[in-house]
Amino acid sequence: MIQHFPVMAVMLLFLGAFLVAIFGRISPVIRDGIAILIATISLVLIYALIKPVMIDGQIISYWMGNWEPVEGYAIGIGYEVDALGLFFALLVVTTFWLSGIYSLGYLKKDANKMHYYTLYLMLSASVLGLVLTGDLFNMFIMIEIMTFASVALTAFRNKQAIALEAAFKYLVLGSIGSSMTLAGVALMYRVCHTLNMAQISSIIGGEFNLTTIMAFGLIVAGLGVKSYIVPFHTPAADAYTAAPTSISMIFSGMVNKAGVYGIIRMVYVVFRAMDRSSIQILLVVFGAVTMFIGVTMALAQHDFKRLLAFHSISQIGYVITAIGLGTALGLNAGLFHAMNHTLFKGLLFLTAGAVLTATGTTNLDKLGGLSKRMPVTTVCFLVGAFSISGLPPFNGFASKWMVYQAIYTKAVESGNILFAIATITALIVSVMTLASFIKVTQAVFFGQENPENANAKEVPVIMQIPMVIMAVLCVLTGLFYNVVEKFLLAPAAGAALGVSNYIDKMMGAGYAKAAGITDIEAAPAAFSFWNPLVWLLLFVVVFLGVYIVMATSKSTRGRMLEGGEGYDPKYATFFSGEQEEFSQVGGSDLFWGFKTDWKGYYKVLQGLHSGIVTDYASYIVMGAAIIILVMFICLR
Repeated sequence: MIQHFPVMAVMLLFLGAFLVAIFGRISPVIRDGIAILIATISLVLIYALIKPVMIDGQIISYWMGNWEPVEGYAIGIGYEVDALGLFFALLVVTTFWLSGIYSLGYLKKDANKMHYYTLYLMLSASVLGLVLTGDLFNMFIMIEIMTFASVALTAFRNKQAIALEAAFKYLVLGSIGSSMTLAGVALMYRVCHTLNMAQISSIIGGEFNLTTIMAFGLIVAGLGVKSYIVPFHTPAADAYTAAPTSISMIFSGMVNKAGVYGIIRMVYVVFRAMDRSSIQILLVVFGAVTMFIGVTMALAQHDFKRLLAFHSISQIGYVITAIGLGTALGLNAGLFHAMNHTLFKGLLFLTAGAVLTATGTTNLDKLGGLSKRMPVTTVCFLVGAFSISGLPPFNGFASKWMVYQAIYTKAVESGNILFAIATITALIVSVMTLASFIKVTQAVFFGQENPENANAKEVPVIMQIPMVIMAVLCVLTGLFYNVVEKFLLAPAAGAALGVSNYIDKMMGAGYAKAAGITDIEAAPAAFSFWNPLVWLLLFVVVFLGVYIVMATSKSTRGRMLEGGEGYDPKYATFFSGEQEEFSQVGGSDLFWGFKTDWKGYYKVLQGLHSGIVTDYASYIVMGAAIIILVMFICLR
């Protein structure tokens, strides 16, 4: 019976979308009830798989229409649920269930809620189907449904100036990524004459020819667009900002993780390329660049949600860097941070939605002093901010520390300077993340209250419940990281490394052995917080990183205060005590010195982020070209 649960969970969500569209007009209670009931049933079905898959080590397979392999060849569409797929499925169902509860209060003033819940269920079903399927073309189908549901939800509040533009960018750029994925899938079918991922893995055997290299590069680039790694990140900021916050939470917690899951499944299981140092370096470089550009862009933002969007990009950089190491410790670290990112970034988006509901704005320069009026939201925000900034004992500290340890270990073992640079980059980015959230904390919740927000009050309880749940999870997963590692991370990482089990379950016992397939070798995952030598090394690296930043910047603070370039007379109220005015240190003020010191760097970024879709499309093509070129050079 349990083998039916994954398919039932996916199909119920698709069915729920149709039921909402058919019966949602009758009554808001029926509409909301169908959406939440279906989401809850899917949640229960996926959670019921924890014991058999995560604890007992089973792999659940299911052939649609009972189309099992014929003479050892896969013909039908198969669902295969191992610990890796279930790990991401748990993130998916948890995220969309909490988003659905939050939506009940958040969308009270919105029209067309029937359309919202229809798209919400379709988006959830597509992402869940993507992480559970064992068929390459079925994965592409789910990516397509996910893309078009995301586009429609981005444009849901189409009266906002940014909504339609953001949706158009998402449509064009997402379609390019989908097309790359489809082209790669078609090439693999040409070579293997099957679309089943387990059989493809057994056929190519980790060996590459010109066709499979091209297919590998196209699929990884297409999935990179879905995970928003640099330079494929450009649609993310607008989409996250324009979409309803309950959907921004899903984009951050589910949609980009679908891309990450796809990359892991491709590089570890299907193509089995993670024993190649060139692939490791490729992913680590992309990850390090992503985390750095994401956090520096976040520091320059004036909008709460847009700032969170760039932090989502940055944090995905940590995940890609860790999984790119090709070690068990790195894979554990990447999975842990992916989970924690879902929790703390989802929480932060929900608090941004609460602020928007209470004040009508997410402009950091128009907020301030909300801690007195919104205490629950403030506490939840602080938990999320401490978590993403990597402060103990919250979950972000645990996973970031694991990432640091994994990269440092790889750097020492390989002697490659790129891994050492990645270690320093990860640490500097963490410091800059903390600085960014100091800015948000001051600009939104503390400091002087803006008189325009005098009527702000705490959001309804139905919106508080998901925030509190996610805040508690941020604490628990940080305190009990060893439990998380034992029951979630280790099984998931083991599934990615245990290729032969994945093949045998789908194609029959002994199939992998007959094909000469062996599991990917990786160093054991050894993880500890409290090694004094590592703490000393961490201090030295952080000190050097801060020194480099200070040494390469030219301060202009004196000119700013003396009325030079960039002088703002409103700061005079801090010194002369002239006419009293609202002088909150807003989002554009707290780190203006940093932005001025790095104005050359920001000028380049501003030029690259032109807002022109054709420019962004060219970045995707260039990024894909780099990936494919590196693979052709190194995998032949």
